[in-house]
Amino acid sequence: MLRKIAFIGTGGTIASIGSDQFDLLDYNASDQRIDAKSLIERIGIDGIVADLVPIDFRRIDSTAITMDDWADLADLCHDVARDETVDGIVIGHGTASLEETAWALSLVLDLHIPVVITGSMRPLTGISSDANANLAAAIRVAASGRSDIGVVVVVNDEIHSPRRVTKGHTLRLNAFQSPWHGPIGYVDGPHVRMGEYCQRLRGGFDRQALRSLPRVDISYSYVGCDGVAIAAFVAAGAKGIVSAGFGPGMGTPSEIELLADAVKRGVVVIQSARTGAGLVVDGKHHQSLGIIAGNDLSPQKARILLALCLARGDTSSEIAGLFHSL
Repeated sequence: MLRKIAFIGTGGTIASIGSDQFDLLDYNASDQRIDAKSLIERIGIDGIVADLVPIDFRRIDSTAITMDDWADLADLCHDVARDETVDGIVIGHGTASLEETAWALSLVLDLHIPVVITGSMRPLTGISSDANANLAAAIRVAASGRSDIGVVVVVNDEIHSPRRVTKGHTLRLNAFQSPWHGPIGYVDGPHVRMGEYCQRLRGGFDRQALRSLPRVDISYSYVGCDGVAIAAFVAAGAKGIVSAGFGPGMGTPSEIELLADAVKRGVVVIQSARTGAGLVVDGKHHQSLGIIAGNDLSPQKARILLALCLARGDTSSEIAGLFHSL
């Protein structure tokens, strides 16, 4: 008997309709995205890999996703999982912010069924679209019977951890990678092969916190940066700032000075790196200033974790301990 999988459609490239099969770049100009039911019907996968239940959530580009959307999506996943006949959830999502949605959901969901997020680099109507293959692979993972994997990302026949995965190219079909770590599993035809996987922060936060996240901004370092953005973020009421610094994790002297001042004003500062991978050095100078090392989290993922910590009321020392123990 086939497993029952809920498919939640949020729009994105995987549901987009271009002007013709060669429209692979500017398909968003048409602003045409089909609903979850229509997407399943067009791909023709229902009843083959699993019995699918389409749920239409949003039909938007993922650049328009907000924290309120995350909260609604988390609530929806929680409600779907209450149906004991459902064996897994697949979410179709735009690739622009897919890694952030996956990370946010992984921090607030602790379900007894897998939640698999997928998308495509080419629109559904595009020549050699990856939409069909990615959705099929995601459904296979959701229907694999692995109840212990929590939230994962499945693209290009690879299974990735939300903590590690990032979109590293604007166009290539293999755009999603987990730098220096690699996938946690693979989908080879009907076979789902997973290595050991432990999502250490799985479900560590109340999903309702997504509805009241404080302002946390990202400041990007570059040669000659005077830190004016940091001052602006503090003036705008930021409760946290993530510094996307040079490798191995530091800003310009002007930025460091302003970040230190922000800490004195009660803003929690996380030092990340713009490199895309690698551990941020927890230097003694930063420690003396109260700047917290962001481990190896990307700036955008560090921002999400910091915002959830602040919403929960964690102290600076508690936040530092959590980031250090990742």
